Formats: sequence, C-alpha cells, structure tokens
Amino acid sequence: MKRIIYLTLFLFLPLYLIAGQYEVESPSKKLRVSISANDNLTYSVFYNDEMIIKPSVISMTLDRGILGKQPQVKNNSVNYVNRDLKPVVKQKYAVIKDEFNELRLDFENNFTLFVRVYDEGFGYRISTSFEDSITVKEEIFEANFANDFKVYFPQEESFMSHSERLYKYLPLSEIDEKSFCSLPALVDLNNSVKVTITEADLYDYAGLYLRGANSTVLKGLFPYYPAETEMKSDRDVYVTKRKDYIVRTNGTRNFPWRVFVVTDNDGALIENTMVYKLAQPHDPEIDFSWIKPGKVAWDWWNANNIYKVDFRAGINTATYKYYIDFASQHGIEYVILDEGWYKLGNLLEESPGMDVKEIVEYAKEKNVGIILWVIWKTLDDQFEEAMNLFEKLGVKGIKVDFMQRDDARMVNYYYKVAREAAKRKLLVDFHGAYKPTGLYRTYPNVLTSEGVLGLEHNKWSDDVTPEHNITIPFIRMLAGPMDYTPGAMNNAVKGNFRDIFTQPMSQGTRCHQLAMYVIYESPLQMLADSPTNYLREKESLDFLSIVPTVWDDTKVLDAKAGDYALVARRSGDKWFVGAMTDWNSRTLKLDFSFLDEDRDYEITIYQDGINADRNGNDYKIVRSTVRKGDMIEINLAPGGGWAAVID
Repeated sequence: MKRIIYLTLFLFLPLYLIAGQYEVESPSKKLRVSISANDNLTYSVFYNDEMIIKPSVISMTLDRGILGKQPQVKNNSVNYVNRDLKPVVKQKYAVIKDEFNELRLDFENNFTLFVRVYDEGFGYRISTSFEDSITVKEEIFEANFANDFKVYFPQEESFMSHSERLYKYLPLSEIDEKSFCSLPALVDLNNSVKVTITEADLYDYAGLYLRGANSTVLKGLFPYYPAETEMKSDRDVYVTKRKDYIVRTNGTRNFPWRVFVVTDNDGALIENTMVYKLAQPHDPEIDFSWIKPGKVAWDWWNANNIYKVDFRAGINTATYKYYIDFASQHGIEYVILDEGWYKLGNLLEESPGMDVKEIVEYAKEKNVGIILWVIWKTLDDQFEEAMNLFEKLGVKGIKVDFMQRDDARMVNYYYKVAREAAKRKLLVDFHGAYKPTGLYRTYPNVLTSEGVLGLEHNKWSDDVTPEHNITIPFIRMLAGPMDYTPGAMNNAVKGNFRDIFTQPMSQGTRCHQLAMYVIYESPLQMLADSPTNYLREKESLDFLSIVPTVWDDTKVLDAKAGDYALVARRSGDKWFVGAMTDWNSRTLKLDFSFLDEDRDYEITIYQDGINADRNGNDYKIVRSTVRKGDMIEINLAPGGGWAAVID
C-alpha cells in the first residue's frame, strides 16, 4: 500500500563560504544553520538573519576515536525534499507536508553529518559506517544561546523518572551543572521567538537530557548503560551500577536526531510535526490497517467508584460489564482493565472475582474492545506466554506501565513491545514512560504515551493547575501523543480544590475539561471519570460521545504558551473548536474564516456558565448558526474553557 507521495530534487552545490564552513537554509530562507568543520565540528543557528545559537559542539566519542575532532570533509551536498506523508493514524493531519533542505557532510573517519532544515525548525544527526560494532563512550550535545534567555525547564531528580514534571521558568544562567531536565524543553528568546529542544528516532541508544552550565549553554546528559539493577518491587527496577558507556551498538547506523523547533508563533508549536517527520517510517510490508483509534472508559482514576447499581462495585466481572454497557451505549470504543485484574507478579493468574475471558467475550458482543494494563517487568518476565495469551483472549491492546527509564536497554524494550504487539494486532499505550520520539510512526499501533504530569495527579496533589494544563500543549505535546487522561466531571475553582484519592476532582471548569478533547492529542483518549458520573452529566457525555480522537486538519487560531489556546480541528465534514485558559479570565475572538464553505453551519457551544468562577461545574449550551468569516467573542472564566461542534 503506497502511503507516501514525494518529490525529491537533488542539488549538488559548492557550499564553501570560507574554508571549512557550510550552510543550509530552510525553504523560505527564514532559518539558517551554519556548520563549521575546522578544529571541532560545530553548528550555529540564525533566524531572520539574527544569530540565536552561537557555535556549539557536535561530537561523539567512540572506542575507536572522537568523531568531530579535527574533522576532514570528503564530500558535501544539499538535497531538497518536498513530499506529502500520509500517517496511518491521523494524529493532527490526514496529510503532513514534509519540505526541507538537507545538508550532507561525509567525513574521512567513517561518519556522516545530516542537517535537515525546515521552515519550522531543524535537526541534525550523526551516521556511522563501521563494519564492526562500536561502543559510544560519550556524546557532546550543546546549545550555546546568544543571550541569557529563560527556559521552561522540566527539572528531574534522577534518571529513574516517569517524566511527569512541572515546568520551572528559569534564566539559563541560574541553572547549575547539577540541575538537569527531561525533554522537551522550551527556550523563550524574549522577542516572541521560541526554541524547543527534543529528539527523534531514538532506538538502541539512551535518551537525551539537558543540564545547566551556569551560563547561556545547555549541555547534553545521558543515562549510561545499566550494569546492575535491583528490583525493589514488582514495578520498580533501579539501576544500581552503570557501564562507562552509553551503548554498544552496530557500527553502521543512524543515531537519534537532535531536534530544534524554532518559531515566532506560539500556535505553531501545537501544529508542529517535526518529530513525526524525522522518525523512521513504518515497514510497508507490515499490515497496520487493523488499527482503530478511539476513546477509552478508564477505571483507575475514578477508583471504580460507580453507584446506583445492585452489585458491589470493584475489581470484578460485574463492574467491568457495567463499564462495557456504558461504553457500548455511548460510542466509546474501549474499556481498560487497569491495576488489579491480575495477581501482581503473575500475568497468567487472574484476581478473585475476575473472569477476563468472559469480560472480553461480553465486550465483543457489545462492539467494545478490551485493553489490559500490565507492569512492564512482569510482562518482560512472562513475555511470550503473556502476549500469546492476550492474543488468544482477543484483547485489543495493552497499557504497559512503570518503565521509568530511558537508558538504551529500556529504549530497546519499547521497540520489543511495539514490534511483538504489532504481530499480534495489539494496540499499545506506554505509561510511566519517557517522552515520545517517533515510535508512533515506526509502529503506528503505539497510539499514545504518558510522560506528562496529567490528571491522575489530582488524586494526591494540587500540581495540575489550569496554567500547567495550558503549558503542556506547547511543550510536551510537541513530542507526540499525550495520554493526559482528561474528563473529570467534578470541577473545582481556585481555592475549592481538594485532593481526594477515591473521589477525585479537577482544577478549573467543566468546559476546561471538555476543551481538552479538542486541544490535547491522543488517538487513544481516556474518559477518566466514573461512568455513573457521566450518566449524571448527560449533556457533557453527549459531547464526549461524538468528539473524535484523530483529525484530518488542525488550525491554531490564537495561542500563547502558558496562558491560553484556541484550536480548531476537522474530522471529515465536522469542525470542533476548543479553548482553554489559565487561572486568568479572558476574552478571545473566534474568526470562522477556517470553515471550508460559505454556507450556514450549525454550531453547538459548551461555554463557562455565568457562575463558573464560583462553581467549576457551571456551564451553558448554546445552539446557533455561523458562516465562514463570522466572528464571535469567547468569554473564559478563570481556569475556564470553551468547546464547540460545527456541522
């Protein structure tokens, strides 16, 4: 099946500006990357002819020498590519425009540097061509910014992490050498230009972190390969001793892309698709036509707290049949069986009161799929037996949890799970996970990943504020699908929030939660609250029943990172619009110029109620008609939201 249409023009140009200097521009010439190959291999970055990143070292130390030290270029070329990519799973677009200029520099000592420059950013990667295996002892990554800019810094405490962090907004100079963060991280250049750093096509290698340098430089940091581990529980496997290298790997290979998204438009951060474009395409010989994105009725967040029933709610067959009936009646494609369905430590033994085979068969009769939660280590220990059992049972996917690492060994585990799940036609949701790096393109059955401080934290903390909620679409979501798990039906205004583990609530308004289903991207999107609560809130459920999880088109109409976003997305002939704000009330203008045709459209609006600043559950539904080019005002309460369906 042909999924990529492309046009490629090869331009072999004399690139020498001065000795050892090479440059490549974006197609619009707005962004320019300069490579110096003299004593050291370095890159510099110019945006609108202004230097934003000063010369920064590119280097990799192998067991056979240092790549990038006294580099000798033997060949150079620029390749212009303009093609359309058609994703198997339409996260935000049915067709992705992939247009760039790529500089290729071949060096004497068996390595190549690729620099790919888009209008929306650039990436570079090293490729090696040694016959034997190699050991990567060290990689030098640095970004030497032109001034002391501020950075949204998701600071980590160790390499053992769920990558669920708040963003500290700090001057670069205040980040010391002991402070480091996971990715993505966003640098604010003070003149509306923003640079987001992340990586793509990570395989058989460790994840990249950034550390400070008490200056304007961010440097790379990597978890070295595990030498010894200690299993402290069924889910927590700590690295207690590490090798003195990042990885031993094939001598002929591509290393991960170092990705920089550069824009003067905050909304473009939400629209960006660079991680997808730089990831390894899926094998065209593998059939992925069976993949079915959709929404999931989720049990864990609401603590199976259903009511108005004649059975004891909990982790039992009757409760999950209730979830299945709810899903079937309201167009929800999946139900997840989260922690408790199996005896911890043994995926082959169900918990008392559970009959998974009966649940799966009942769900099949109701046209609902079942997804099973598993702890990664237990799955790894029982891999073949468990995966074959899941296939035999007829479940539709697995939620793999608590990896909490991204050293090379763990990165390879992700590929193993994705590959073997694909063979068995199983969807995958990675929880306790590092940020996405494009695996969702290589294996489209990987529909979503956590690696985000999401709604679950409301069960035990007050960290997940509307400000945080409107920061993550510009940073974490840029890396790929984001399993934030929205959908709370108990909504608290500022000052009224309480963390209650078994009866959780959200911060912000009801419409703040509804808008997440338009703004947040996750082809496997959770409905986190209790089915009974949704049935109590039928008008909200009506919206959740019809909102898609994949999109043909995305347009960010207005946005400011950390403050607000107004996003329109199209699925087929329908448009959905979502708006969210931080704890500040605000008025936004919505221009309907994005509509396709000049005709009357029916619009159903879910807006903050007049008392939503006092009671977050207050909202109002308005029905009207709109035409292309009409304009209305949207009034958002503190922590508020707005959602609309246009048909």
